Amino acid sequence: MKTLYLVRHAKSSWDNANLADFDRPLNKRGLTAAPFMANLMRQKEVRPDLVLSSPANRALTTAETFCEILEYPVEKIEQRIEIYEGGLNHMLSIVRAIPDNVSAPMLFGHNPTFTVFANFVTGTHLDNIVTCGIVRIAMSIDSWQETGIDSGELVWYEYPKKYK
Repeated sequence: MKTLYLVRHAKSSWDNANLADFDRPLNKRGLTAAPFMANLMRQKEVRPDLVLSSPANRALTTAETFCEILEYPVEKIEQRIEIYEGGLNHMLSIVRAIPDNVSAPMLFGHNPTFTVFANFVTGTHLDNIVTCGIVRIAMSIDSWQETGIDSGELVWYEYPKKYK
């Protein structure tokens, strides 16, 4: 049994119209939500043994915040452009390539890809993983290569507004 965590980046800023989408930073709400949700994960005793993140500023900043609070070495965050590029096939390739000795990876990325992927893997229907939303999926597999349709079960979905 393996556990997969999907974390959508915290709320980003649209203040600077000259910034490329890739470079957008977190806004004030995002800078508050990321540590709040990371502390919630700490209370739930979530301990990722691998962190993969989109290299986009908003996703990587969210990942770094979580890692600091969850005591995962920030320098060990693996950046994957494929997470930013999106799409179900990219996500399947990324997850299927996770080494089998990893039992609880945490991925940081974007919508609509994360919602589509969560629904595909769990057979559930989440409308939208909101910013800084976290999905925990119990994977009924022995190898990450077995990841596919209905290969996991949605355990919980946490998000900031649930607590405010």
